[in-house]
Amino acid sequence: MTKRVLIADDEPNIVAALEYLLQKRGYEVRTVHQGAEALKEVEQFGPDLLLLDLMMPAINGYEVCQRIRQDPALGHVKIIMLTAKGRDLDVAKGLALGADAYVTKPFAIKQLLEQVTHLLGEAR
Repeated sequence: MTKRVLIADDEPNIVAALEYLLQKRGYEVRTVHQGAEALKEVEQFGPDLLLLDLMMPAINGYEVCQRIRQDPALGHVKIIMLTAKGRDLDVAKGLALGADAYVTKPFAIKQLLEQVTHLLGEAR
């Protein structure tokens, strides 16, 4: 079964690049640009993995992560926080709220794709 990935980021260039690369690797990909959209799409699309930016309009990535982790029905969703916030405090907060991984922007595409592959339990 094809793994599903949701990208939640408000930077169009990052979204377009990630969507292309992930689709090329065979993943079913959807994108959203706001935290509220991310929460709705997690419910409807049922992704295996969420690439989550922290700094989005209205509802930030921390709150999105926290809400997902509070819902037992969504416990299977892996979350990679993808953000420019790279201070130790930011990383600790993201992981404490339930993120499975934390990648800072700018990031190496290869590193991010390795994280995706690892969290989805696939060998490449």
